[in-house]
Amino acid sequence: MAKRIYIIAGEASGDLHGGNLVRELFALSSKSASGEEEVQGRELLADLPTDNSPLQIRAWGGERMAAAGAEVVKHYRDLAFMGFTQVVMNLRTILRNIDTCKKDIEAFKPDVLILIDYPGFNLRIAEWAHAKGIPVHYYISPQVWAWKKGRVHTIKKVVDRMYVILPFEKDWYKRYGYEVDFVGHPLLDAIENEGKTPLTALPGADERPVVALLPGSRQQEIARMMPLMVAIAKRYPAYRFVLAAAPSVPDATYKKGLKGSPITLLKGRTYDVLRQAHAALVTSGTATLETALFGVPEVVCYSGSALNVWIAKRLVDIKFISLVNLIMDREVVRELIQQDLNMDTLSKELERIMAPGVDRSTMEKDLDQLRQKLGGPGASAKVAMAVWKSLHGEA
Repeated sequence: MAKRIYIIAGEASGDLHGGNLVRELFALSSKSASGEEEVQGRELLADLPTDNSPLQIRAWGGERMAAAGAEVVKHYRDLAFMGFTQVVMNLRTILRNIDTCKKDIEAFKPDVLILIDYPGFNLRIAEWAHAKGIPVHYYISPQVWAWKKGRVHTIKKVVDRMYVILPFEKDWYKRYGYEVDFVGHPLLDAIENEGKTPLTALPGADERPVVALLPGSRQQEIARMMPLMVAIAKRYPAYRFVLAAAPSVPDATYKKGLKGSPITLLKGRTYDVLRQAHAALVTSGTATLETALFGVPEVVCYSGSALNVWIAKRLVDIKFISLVNLIMDREVVRELIQQDLNMDTLSKELERIMAPGVDRSTMEKDLDQLRQKLGGPGASAKVAMAVWKSLHGEA
């Protein structure tokens, strides 16, 4: 009888990490069937349970999970609602998606459910699945340490195993009497895999230093960030500004805002851009950490609706908005938020990291320390192994 795994990822970053996890799970299944003791050079499988049954993975995700072999039945682009107001406005759609997901899981009859981040949706599914007796594994913890700390009690009750990716999360959960597994950050896997591929040159014979622009992966944030990024690009003709477009966002969203600008638009090539970038302007989110792990000095930008920011200030309990600064527990990259995000301040901070000197070299050293703090690659393999063993009744 086939082993069945159901995975839910609701954002681009979740699809990236889910894709790597799916790839590792199928590799384990293949090695388990053949009796081999090694996967991709990592000697993790000496005690791997032998299993000749096929593996089926059904998922909510995107192109990366599909490419890795999962049957993707719902794309994350249909799930991405940003901010409190967007959630309220689309509440009916969200509730309908939750109901559809429950029915699909029930019909698939998975042996284990793996949830990847995306807490507003996934924690509801976790509660339901737990009540149904479906084992729940959670990969990439919700940021309960930042806001809605009370959710930790729900997690303790309904999540059978939690895999955390930030160093401080293990101790945070321990304070609540909940043991979790720190597996390292999966971005290190993605970036290690990227480093194995040949570098693809950016289009055109343009030798100017590259400034990467990452305006986000949701249409609402892109609409807010692009006008400022376009204006900044026009100020620095000695640099080549390249916008890394999110694969799930329609081209028209970018082309309208970039009309008449000097910015190069590249879709689905974020890592190519970052590998060749001299500096970057990045909308707050996972992209801030991706940029940092490529060693690219950056300025973090965030602009939200007045209502969303007002609510967030009253609910969110963190010193920083970027993962870089949160992990390092100090300001490594400058964060420009709301009224601080304007042409003058952004120009000043960009010039500070573009020019050779103490500011740029200090940030480069800090980014190297960040990489060391996150440990080495292998998060996806560790989670896959834990899930596989659980399928065979092992801890």
